[in-house]
Amino acid sequence: MHAVEPFFHWRNLYISSEDDASPFFGQEYSEFFFDNKVYNHLIHPQWDSMDSPTLFLKIIYVDYDSSFAIIEFIGEWNDAIENDIMTLKRDIIDEMIKMGITKYILIGENVLNFHSSDDCYYEEWMDDIDDGWISFVNLHPHVRTEMEEVGIDQYIILGGEMDEIDWRTYLPKQLFDYIEQIVEKRFTI
Repeated sequence: MHAVEPFFHWRNLYISSEDDASPFFGQEYSEFFFDNKVYNHLIHPQWDSMDSPTLFLKIIYVDYDSSFAIIEFIGEWNDAIENDIMTLKRDIIDEMIKMGITKYILIGENVLNFHSSDDCYYEEWMDDIDDGWISFVNLHPHVRTEMEEVGIDQYIILGGEMDEIDWRTYLPKQLFDYIEQIVEKRFTI
């Protein structure tokens, strides 16, 4: 896991530690010291901690004019024990909502497991973004199934085309436009 870096090809367009509206503004990173880990597995030092021992993230792009953010995750999403959704919602998403972000693209290909609790924070997140949406891209099938079994998919767009996106080949606005088309199709069905 230590070799899995957050996606860095958009760094010429956006760096969360240099965005004074970002929850990670001013964050400094080491290229040599691996301090963070998921269980006993060290992870690359470029990942940001959200004060969960099992789930880390990287805000890889934000567009305040178009009101969207792209966030990549790594680790185990554990709502049952760590209440990761509460921590994410309170410490990261609430700050982004204050800045007008209402559309979220969550990259889930490095989310290894999902453990559910109740869905109240997912519901709150949707309530807080009015006409916005939340999408999960490229979840592992077992993670998607676990989310669907507990009804998370009533708040987050996932599965189908969303699990087959070669998102690294897009520029951020192109990815947003593509996903927004998928979301609009699902809302009209």
